[in-house]
Amino acid sequence: MVIEIIHIKNSRELELMKEACVIVARALQLGGKAVCPGVTTAEIDREIRKYIESQGARPSFLGYGGFPGSACISINGTVIHGIPDKTVIKEGDIVSIDVGAYLNGYHGDTAATFPAGNISKEAQRLIDTTRESLYEGIRAAKAKKRIGDISSAVQRYVEVRGYSVVRQFVGHGVGVNLHEDPSVPNFGTPGHGHTLVPGMTLAIEPMVNAGTPDVKILEDGWTVVTADGKLSAHFEHTIAITPDGPVIMTLP
Repeated sequence: MVIEIIHIKNSRELELMKEACVIVARALQLGGKAVCPGVTTAEIDREIRKYIESQGARPSFLGYGGFPGSACISINGTVIHGIPDKTVIKEGDIVSIDVGAYLNGYHGDTAATFPAGNISKEAQRLIDTTRESLYEGIRAAKAKKRIGDISSAVQRYVEVRGYSVVRQFVGHGVGVNLHEDPSVPNFGTPGHGHTLVPGMTLAIEPMVNAGTPDVKILEDGWTVVTADGKLSAHFEHTIAITPDGPVIMTLP
């Protein structure tokens, strides 16, 4: 029997966590501005790490489970967990950046997909759909609702537009630990799952594929790619459940 432990934060804890969330939001913004043809993913990673550390925080991902980068930087058909290296970004690529920052005993976690120069209409539509599916999920994250309400909102928005949501990897609680209970899938049934209560903090993160939802993990043990080689996009915000509705904590 698996027992899930969900950490409920008080107002003071949420204020402390907010500081980490703002730093990571600004780091993601900086990384996104650096995305352009001719830049390597390692160069973007260095800029992100430099900024996070300059704010007195540390990159949540660096060394996490042995991960070698400060950010996950994934190009085109790489869904998540792309390892920063000497790979050069090309014109027309789409680049997903996932960043975490740790400060005051709390983590913030956020992600977005950015265009490198001029991208195809198909790639732009995938990015737009994935971004908006995140906000559909956030709008459903109201106190007394269920995790399944978030999940189904994302899934409906994505699938009606002809895309698929990744099922092997999901969103999660976040706070003292980078990954906490509960899991927040991007697929599900309304009215099912844990009840949302004020003080819960969640990382909602749609991972949306242009083709099949199936993915595979490469031999490095980290890099997750689409099984059919088609494009994937990824967006994420850390939010807090409050009596007045969801609050996005990872805004720059």
